[in-house]
Amino acid sequence: MPADTAHAVLDIDLAAVVANWRSLAARHPSGRVAGVIKADAYGLGARPVAAALYEAGCRHFFVAYLEEALEVRDLLPGAMIAVLNGPIPGTEATYVANDLTPVLCSLDDIDRWRRVAAERAPSPRHGRACPGHPRVNGGGRMAGTRPAMTRGRGPHPAILHVDTGMSRLGLDAEAMAALAADPGRLNGVAIRYVMSHLIASEVADDPLNQLQRRRLAEARAMLPPAPLSLANSSGIFLGSEFASDLARPGAALYGINPTPGWPNPMQSVVRLHVRVLAVRQVPAGATVGYNATWTAARPTRIATAALGYADGYHRSLSGRASACFDGTPVPLVGRISMDLTTFDVTDHPAVQPGCWLEVLGPHLSPDDVAAAAGTNGYEVLTSLGRRFQRVYRTA
Repeated sequence: MPADTAHAVLDIDLAAVVANWRSLAARHPSGRVAGVIKADAYGLGARPVAAALYEAGCRHFFVAYLEEALEVRDLLPGAMIAVLNGPIPGTEATYVANDLTPVLCSLDDIDRWRRVAAERAPSPRHGRACPGHPRVNGGGRMAGTRPAMTRGRGPHPAILHVDTGMSRLGLDAEAMAALAADPGRLNGVAIRYVMSHLIASEVADDPLNQLQRRRLAEARAMLPPAPLSLANSSGIFLGSEFASDLARPGAALYGINPTPGWPNPMQSVVRLHVRVLAVRQVPAGATVGYNATWTAARPTRIATAALGYADGYHRSLSGRASACFDGTPVPLVGRISMDLTTFDVTDHPAVQPGCWLEVLGPHLSPDDVAAAAGTNGYEVLTSLGRRFQRVYRTA
């Protein structure tokens, strides 16, 4: 391990993130593939991940909140950074000043963004057009050019989110009907993409996938022509019917299996090793940990490791998970506490204080740990704590 003083080391393979992005791009030839770097790139570090993807050629990024976009804007010159959860009222000027793209999720979002576009409308002498960039003209239809995107001139682009069944954010059927009845509501709004979010794409034969695809097609028929963004990580694997102009993978970039039940097509990205702080022998009948939930059935060697729920190692893993030593499982016994976790290493005499146990890695994927915790790999990664020493690898 790289550090003599570290209690735990989280190794993040940026080359694997890039390789996963390229693999997903190869599976989505209909259009570009973005990088979803919300939640600090699923807990792995938005700045290093974004920089690696940008260097590899990625030019479209998605985050959840404005603050997340501002955190990486300086690293991504010229790239689209879209904020999925919509612009909070009063933040519109910040989007414009930092060349950020809001995802409009409601009629109110649209109305506020239309006012921004009106304030930025160019005067005739500044109405210089850039070929090849579509805009919505005054009649609500696409034209072949739009005013040059100079700061303070012309409409600023946005993404329109259509809700096709998630029932969280996005224009629902009622909002879409209102928009269709008043198409002028979009006057001056430069729609960069129309997007929706798949509900159950990890289940390939779930009828919800086809239902959402049809609902999105119906909604798009009510809107000015614009490129489409649909597939998430698992959606890329649903086939050509779900291809679009821009896919939005997140979890698959970080090694989570987008095709549950089948071999993982993605490269492993994370390894987490924790140090053994102490090893002690306990007799048969001794209990270990809070509330004495585990009792030794034989004389047992207990290794106490520097890991706990304060580090994002879920308490629900108590008595259900394992670590690995030299590729061999060692069972977790007793309850996980805030800073410490105990393992039965009776059958592993080589385990001594100072040794390292693998908690995530080639033998224990985030999906494996998630299954033991009763959650998903997304939560495993996004819960990873700040106390680990982080090592970023590029080769």
